[in-house]
Amino acid sequence: MTINRIPAAAPTPLSQLPPRYPADIKGLPDPEKKPDGLHQFPHAARAYLTLEHRFRRRPDVLVAGRGYLCETAAERSDYIVPDCIIAFGVNPVAIRDQRNAYVISEVGKPPEFVLEVASIKTARYDCTVKPGRYARWGIAEYWRFDRTGGRLHDAPLAGDRLAGGAYAPIPLTTGADGALWGYSEVLGLCLCWNSGRLRFYDPEDGDFLPDLGEARAQRDAAVAARAAMSAARAAAAEAELWQRRDAPE
Repeated sequence: MTINRIPAAAPTPLSQLPPRYPADIKGLPDPEKKPDGLHQFPHAARAYLTLEHRFRRRPDVLVAGRGYLCETAAERSDYIVPDCIIAFGVNPVAIRDQRNAYVISEVGKPPEFVLEVASIKTARYDCTVKPGRYARWGIAEYWRFDRTGGRLHDAPLAGDRLAGGAYAPIPLTTGADGALWGYSEVLGLCLCWNSGRLRFYDPEDGDFLPDLGEARAQRDAAVAARAAMSAARAAAAEAELWQRRDAPE
């Protein structure tokens, strides 16, 4: 049997495609020519895993990323795919299983926290379009992290807090080592940009949250310490037993 195949249409040249971003935002390479997911993904994944580990014992906390976020199911065409969101007082299992996305009208509330990690493809969108959308949806805090130190976003680290229906910048502190610090009220944590890396600092514990590699190292160290303690106790018990057997009656 002969199958007649329709020849594929030639792709539209990039120069003829409509602009993805506002025309007055200039200075960045064409996003379609230089995608940088390999640079963006490790930072987004590390942030997600760190925060997921932080709230792992809270069954009412959703930590998610790369799923679409929209106001209503009818407006799914007007969605955003944040790098990381956190919502408190929700049912994470239902959100994942029933919709596999965050639809604000269905959940009954917006997420409290959104983080966007800069990429060449989305940086201008992060700084120009998303703040207004997130504010309109009632997201309490919107944070932006730029590994390049501000060449993609408007700053290496920036946070906005909702006040009166609009975002106000969250104050940042610059350390002696050039690190930037800002406090997230909804997380109870400080976000820190340090040498192109995003870290989360717990002011109550006075230490950084461990990322995945550090968490594994701490877990392995704790397991090894427990094993050593058990072995020491067993050896002590055996030694005591032999002393009792050798003791004169």
